[in-house]
Amino acid sequence: MTVSSHSEAYAAELEAAAHFILTNDDFLVVSHIQPDGDAAGSTFAVAWILSALGKRFTLINEGRMPDKFMYMAAGQHSIVNYEADTASVITYQNIISVDCADYSRIGSVHKLFTGEAKILNIDHHATNDRFGSVNLVMDTAAATVEILYDLAIQLNISLSYELNVCIYSGLLTDTGGFRYANTSAKVMNIAADMLKRGVKGHELAEHLLEKLTYPQISIIKSSLNTLAFAHGNQVGWLAVSLQDLVSSGASSDDLDGLVNYPRNVEGVEVGLLFKEKAGGVVKISLRSSGKVDVAQVAKKFGGGGHVRAAGCAVYGTLEEAVQQVVKEVGLALA
Repeated sequence: MTVSSHSEAYAAELEAAAHFILTNDDFLVVSHIQPDGDAAGSTFAVAWILSALGKRFTLINEGRMPDKFMYMAAGQHSIVNYEADTASVITYQNIISVDCADYSRIGSVHKLFTGEAKILNIDHHATNDRFGSVNLVMDTAAATVEILYDLAIQLNISLSYELNVCIYSGLLTDTGGFRYANTSAKVMNIAADMLKRGVKGHELAEHLLEKLTYPQISIIKSSLNTLAFAHGNQVGWLAVSLQDLVSSGASSDDLDGLVNYPRNVEGVEVGLLFKEKAGGVVKISLRSSGKVDVAQVAKKFGGGGHVRAAGCAVYGTLEEAVQQVVKEVGLALA
């Protein structure tokens, strides 16, 4: 696909983003807190793009990058866990933010930005508030890596095997294995291009979508005991307490995909996953069949996302969070 086949507005944003990268150096690259497959794929995709251009950069995230995504670094790129390394006094003028729907999703890493920092904001969330100095945002993209594929072509760089793996991985995870409604013809064309270039799609699917650890199995078992429904069984949810995590030995990474269990029950329009965190915070993942715009529900609690997939946080107990969010989803269903 050529840039000329895009809308004029998007083509202009691609050109501006390419100019930002080509005319600057020494970048800080950051994705959102608790990175998923697209955030990880986008982070490392930017690393491979910058490497191809001979640019200097540092990858930093608030919190640890999940081990299951580190294959995308191919042993050549490291990423700083800012939670474990807050003593850094280095600040950065040029920032590339990927897959962050708003500035707050960057987390505490923003403390490393200079007062005059310039931000290239690359994202695909409909709720993105265009917080960058330069914005490359396309809310019809299935994943941020889809946009980075376009950007790599705009920059006229060679699509290396390592970059292709990152792009395919982000598409695979954010489309649920090419099953979700965001799986467009363009997504399939990009995926086909990646396969032609040697990406082993079946191996990535097994690694990212099929394999389960023992802690994951344990947390699935315990969380299914909490399965509950409301609003004529149109809303279903699971709840995971801090004690559940301790008992199972599971980490936050092991909760990926849990929200699909209530969502996949026949007749359920909105599936929810409530995750108790330290400090009296409950994180909520929301998934919709399309009848409810869960991004708008999440926005009422300071979150955001997409029509069919969103997230937010509520301060209080698990019970309080369930009561508040389930009530709001019920209003959206009415």
